Amino acid sequence: MPSSFLGFTYPAAVVSSANENKALLNASPVPSRAEMRAIVADTARQMGVDPTLALAFAHQESGFNQRAVSPANAIGTMQVIPSSGQWASDLVGRKLNLLDPYDNATAGVAIIKRLIATSKDLDTAIAGYYQGQYSVSKYGMYDDTKAYVAAIKAHQKNFG
Repeated sequence: MPSSFLGFTYPAAVVSSANENKALLNASPVPSRAEMRAIVADTARQMGVDPTLALAFAHQESGFNQRAVSPANAIGTMQVIPSSGQWASDLVGRKLNLLDPYDNATAGVAIIKRLIATSKDLDTAIAGYYQGQYSVSKYGMYDDTKAYVAAIKAHQKNFG
């Protein structure tokens, strides 16, 4: 896996961990993209999040590919990094395994739900998933974040 992605270069330890996770996912059975789509929608409904929004994130992040891993070690369908996975675990009250497709969906949806609850509006919540909530509040949305928000909203219409 390359150490750079979208103009960012990641530390060797992060890329190494990403490569380990990619190898684990490649060696494991995972749901099809259609099955992941159903898992994400079901998880969103169960957690009180608009399924069209959760589906938009999953589509944008990985195209519903549970084997996706980025050089930043964003894992699975919802592309959750380990530190965000720990936060999601705290939000749901149990340890989540980002390599598990159901836990990956749970982590992503829990983060979306929390961002919606703690952001001034939906655009800011969406931006927080991509750029980080603190960064959005401190610096505003970067140009690539604005494009991400627009993409999520466009995908959401397709799932509606």
